[in-house]
Amino acid sequence: MTHTASSKRFSAFLNSPILPALLAFGVYSLFSLLRGPIWRVTEYAFFNYLADAFLHGQIALRLLPSNLHDLVLHQGQYYLYWPPFPALLFMPFIAIFGVQFSDVFFTLILASINVGLVRYFLRKLDEKNIAPLPPYQQGLLTLFFAFGTVHLLVAPFGRVWFTSQVVAFLCSILAYLAAICLRGRKAFLFSGAALACAMLTRSHLILLGIWIAYYLVAEYKHLGWRKLALYGLNFIVPILLGLLVYFSYNHVRFGNIFEVGTSYQDLGPFFQADFEKYGVFNLHYIPINFYYNFIYYPLPFSEESLLGGSLFLLSPVFLAALTALYSARPRVSVFFLGLTIAGALIPILVVIGTGWITFGPRYTLDFTPPLLLLTALGLRNWSSRWLTLLAIISILHYTIGVIAFSAFY
Repeated sequence: MTHTASSKRFSAFLNSPILPALLAFGVYSLFSLLRGPIWRVTEYAFFNYLADAFLHGQIALRLLPSNLHDLVLHQGQYYLYWPPFPALLFMPFIAIFGVQFSDVFFTLILASINVGLVRYFLRKLDEKNIAPLPPYQQGLLTLFFAFGTVHLLVAPFGRVWFTSQVVAFLCSILAYLAAICLRGRKAFLFSGAALACAMLTRSHLILLGIWIAYYLVAEYKHLGWRKLALYGLNFIVPILLGLLVYFSYNHVRFGNIFEVGTSYQDLGPFFQADFEKYGVFNLHYIPINFYYNFIYYPLPFSEESLLGGSLFLLSPVFLAALTALYSARPRVSVFFLGLTIAGALIPILVVIGTGWITFGPRYTLDFTPPLLLLTALGLRNWSSRWLTLLAIISILHYTIGVIAFSAFY
């Protein structure tokens, strides 16, 4: 069979978003089985307990999990410092099955949906001529995202940290899809609503709206500034309502709209000294966070590997994004994509910790939607053979790393 024929069959197989999603679910399930049944409940299924609290009309935990690590103890009550949107998604299932509903299975399902949405996203980028790629490269980039990025780590294992990032990515990719796929007021309204949900999952993801706002303005400026401003309200209002909900939530819990609970958080002995000296956010953390997110190579696996790993060494397909910064067109869109990624990166660099306990640069998943778009732009001048080689290297990295992570922790 010729290379061209193989490429066509591969492209046809992955052309539907459903097939990559099903493939991802199967592979993620196999990785999950390394730790136990996929319907298990982890000891860190904290969103289950917050959902239970919401169902009983309270915001402090009504029931307590077996492990209280990373929870917030304030005035005798336990809270989560994570924003509350994932708990809202859990509520129907907790109402039916109780707090023993599987956070692992729930996360597996959403992570698999993420893969299907990425495939759909890449197709729409091509159809809209935003970042055109041939079907073979679209399919390969989808597989790269599913199995050659840190998404492979967060998908199979549940736990509050990983679940929050899977939900955050889901909301973020929906925000980008809404802006690109919908028309008129709906594009503004639904992208703003999805972005608000992303913000209510990981608060700094509001910054992912930088490129979305640019794109919407560029697409609809021909309507005139008055009508564009009216359309813009559809984008801004859901975000403002999300902020109002979040600030109110914080005020009721801690008496301060900006206090999320990190001042009272149980960080554990690993971070306690830095927390007492520098707090949660500090410029002091930039060198170590930059090192473990962009320079450090975590293989062969060791205890230090739990601190992260280089985005570009582990997932070298993302090097295409760097080439796009210098050469891709249109330059204004590239500028705003870079600005969006830089904006989301700032909180990652100044926060205590590196994404520990992890394999790979877990926090970089936060800006992966615009990074994928920038990567697609950079791939225009790459050969399919070169992309295939780097995708295989990426997938091997994360296959080895996640298996080692599962055995180690």
